[in-house]
Amino acid sequence: MDLQQRLHEENDYLLKLWHRAQAGDKDAFCRLAETQYRSLFTYATNFTSDRDFIKDSIQEIFIRIWERRTTLTIQVVSIYLFKSLRNQLLQEFRRPTHAVASLYSQEVNDLSDWQTIETEIEQHEADSESEYKVRQAIHTLPKRQQEVVFLKFYKGLENEQIAELMEINRQSVANLLFRALGSLKNQMAFFLYWLATCLII
Repeated sequence: MDLQQRLHEENDYLLKLWHRAQAGDKDAFCRLAETQYRSLFTYATNFTSDRDFIKDSIQEIFIRIWERRTTLTIQVVSIYLFKSLRNQLLQEFRRPTHAVASLYSQEVNDLSDWQTIETEIEQHEADSESEYKVRQAIHTLPKRQQEVVFLKFYKGLENEQIAELMEINRQSVANLLFRALGSLKNQMAFFLYWLATCLII
């Protein structure tokens, strides 16, 4: 099964949970939240290393979605959740009184806390040595490049979907991916082989 087919099947499953949640099924909503939590948490580490803040932000978007469920129209559940979390985080970062340091907005490349987060939320999931090296190389990229790489190769989104989520145009997505892959290619000769097993841009 290729990645796009898997994503379609995953979205069909999530939409079933979502439609049940819209009808007031709290168990279905909790199941939807549980299945997406890890991906949302990992995605949020592109913006900040504050784990408590990330947890609070994820909880906030799910509370808001539950409260507004009857008026929402969702077609691709994962994209809707990523965009909701992204907007929530950036909105908080813009508050003058907000104390959390946003690595995303500062374009800081020190991601020493990322592996701690990854280890904590994926403690039962061992990466291969090659994938571990790829992750380490990705962590050296500027934050926006990390974000597009995560959305493209770990979540399988199309460039158009990434552009909509990040609120930039498709060419900007292509440019970010081009620069990111160029940097990774220079660091790791085997990266293109790994890339070929995921998606082709």
